[in-house]
Parts: sequence; C-alpha cells; structure tokens
Amino acid sequence: MQDFMQFLEERKSKLSKSHRLIADYMLNNYDKAAFMTAARLGSVVGISESTVIRFAITLGFDGYPELQDALMKAAHNKMTAVQRMEVTKSRIGTSTVLKNVLHSDMETIRMTLENIDTETFDCVVDSIINAKRIYIVGVRSSSALAEFLGFYFNLMFNSVRVVGTSGVSEVAEQVFHICEDDVLIGISYPRYSNRTLKALKYASGKKATVVAITDSSSSPLCAYAKYSLFAKSSITAFTDSLVAPLSLVNALVSAVAIKKEQDLTSALAELEQIWDENEVYDKKD
Repeated sequence: MQDFMQFLEERKSKLSKSHRLIADYMLNNYDKAAFMTAARLGSVVGISESTVIRFAITLGFDGYPELQDALMKAAHNKMTAVQRMEVTKSRIGTSTVLKNVLHSDMETIRMTLENIDTETFDCVVDSIINAKRIYIVGVRSSSALAEFLGFYFNLMFNSVRVVGTSGVSEVAEQVFHICEDDVLIGISYPRYSNRTLKALKYASGKKATVVAITDSSSSPLCAYAKYSLFAKSSITAFTDSLVAPLSLVNALVSAVAIKKEQDLTSALAELEQIWDENEVYDKKD
C-alpha cells in the first residue's frame, strides 16, 4: 500500500460522515490514534467501536488490527522526537518504565521470530559467505548495529567495510568500487535514512547483492534489495528500541560463523595469540 496518510487523505471525501470523523482524527492526531484500541478511538471521536471496525473494512483492511498496523508504521516514520517522548509517557507512565520497556522488547523479539523468513535468511548467509567484498551501511541510530556486524565480520573476512558512520565523505563515494561480486547490507529503521537509501540504490545499480535489514515490507529499503530481513522495532522514549534488530544481526553473525567454522577456528586461534601478546583482555584471577 502507498503511504497510509496519503491513502487516507485521498479516500476521505468518499467516506460517510462518521467515517470522515475517524479519518480526520487519524490525520491530525496520528501519534495518538496509532496506539488506541478501536473502542478507545471510537470514544474519543464520539462514535461506536463497531463503526471504527466498519471504517477499517471500508478502507479495504481485514479488520481494525490491520488498519492500526498501517497507521502505526506511518506514525512511526513521521513522529518527531518530542512526539515520541509524549507517546511513551502516555503508554508506559513513569513508575513502571523498566518492566514495560523490557516486556516491549521481549514482544518485538517474539514477533520477529514468528515472522522471519528462514529461507531468505539462509540465502543472505550464503551470499555473504560467497561475496568478494562486504559493505555495511547504517547511520544515526542504526550505526550501532552496523558497527556490531562489522566488528565480527572483520574477524571472519578479509574485505569488510562499514560505511556511512564517519560523515567524512558521501556514502556513495565510500561504496564507489562496489560491483556484482559484492554484497551491501543496509540497515535502517523509521525515520529511514536518506543516506542509507542512496547507498542501496547505488549498489543495486551496480548489480551488487543488496540486503536490507529493516522493519517491514513497506520500508523504502526493500525497493533496492534483493533480500530483505525484517525485525520489529518499537518506540522507547524519543528513541527506537533496536533489540530485535540486534538479535537478528547476532543470528546472522552466528549463522555465518557456523558455516565458516573450519576457516574461522584457525583464524581465531591466531587472534587469541595476538590478543595475549598485546594484553587486550584482563586475565587476572
């Protein structure tokens, strides 16, 4: 589906009076409406819960949960940091932050596990192992995920480059030499990074294998990716919770390591010697 907010704006004039009330509220208060139940939304707008459900079906959704999911994705991409903070305060309060945030993170991992495409995951692993060079792009909050993935891949492969985190040059300049034998892994979550999108578009044009790690099939990264891996994120204060994406990245590292076990074992033995010689880790009892 096209951008939900645009879709709703275009359909609004054809709706009944009560349905227009819902549409207007969603368009003007998307940051609040996205987290309301059908009953709560109906109460705020001044109509019945059943009218809200019929509204969702009129728009072509199977029911209200599907409409809410579309609205939540649109809101997630549009909300400012201030709006995110306000939403978090209203959803989890101030006295139970720890428990509610941890439960929310557990739920995003559960949802990711239920919906992950294992066949696509295996294809991504094989593409990484067979790549001549591996480029990893993640900026802003996603840079932590990119650096984590790059740290471990650099222990396994000879040619890995994490790009887009230093701001020294344009991302496209950093992937200038990419070719069809290479893999580019792009990581981005709402609000999606234009720098990451440009890198994926450039790599796709060079016929490289492009992998997107993002939140859903509606993510703009998917337009340029051969393979897309989805991990859920949720709003935590003015930030996004990237626990599920990190878990997915961790699984990717582990799967690649298992397939490269023979080569990796000798490399790690040599690295252990280097770490010991340079006293990288504290070995005191």
